Amino acid sequence: MTIRHGCFFSYAHGQHAYMSKFKNDLVEALKCYLEPHFDNENELFVDSEQLGGGDDLDQKIARAMCESACMIVIYTPKYEAHAYTRREFAAMQLIEGERKQWYPLPSHLIIPVIMTRHPDGLPPQISGPGMYVDFSRYTLASGDLKTNPEFLPDIEKIVLRIAEHYHYLKRCTPPGHDCGRFVMPEIPPEWRAHPPPHFPR
Repeated sequence: MTIRHGCFFSYAHGQHAYMSKFKNDLVEALKCYLEPHFDNENELFVDSEQLGGGDDLDQKIARAMCESACMIVIYTPKYEAHAYTRREFAAMQLIEGERKQWYPLPSHLIIPVIMTRHPDGLPPQISGPGMYVDFSRYTLASGDLKTNPEFLPDIEKIVLRIAEHYHYLKRCTPPGHDCGRFVMPEIPPEWRAHPPPHFPR
């Protein structure tokens, strides 16, 4: 197995400035601070930058996830509503289960970054495992994340966690491991049980 990416970026696409700017700002900040930790690998795999129109989406995504040290989730209510992003989440959970057999994981492979909270609170998939980082105070007026002192401590926590997984993976991946064999799982169920509709009598 060759490590090609420090981190796989999983997020729900947005059409307007708020979601797009946050994603782009976070990508730029992480690339900036991750670069010194890696050899020749890409800092991040971001589908909008690295997928072409003719790609077999499932195959390319599956391989990129397997060849990444860990995964960033930009959590919004929209993220859990989309079947494909829940599928990416489930795929990285499978990869984590495999890697637990190779080395003692220093933390979970999935790093949730909270952009917008759900009115009913965070689902346990996001709030339960490991560390999440809360960026819900971010607005279009926040400026550049990589130079904003309010957010830099959280950026540093994310970077150090990715770097730790990267170095473990470099040392401990079994010889001959083939990421071409990894396939995406089926679409998992929704994360929240929906109560039946209440009809007035």
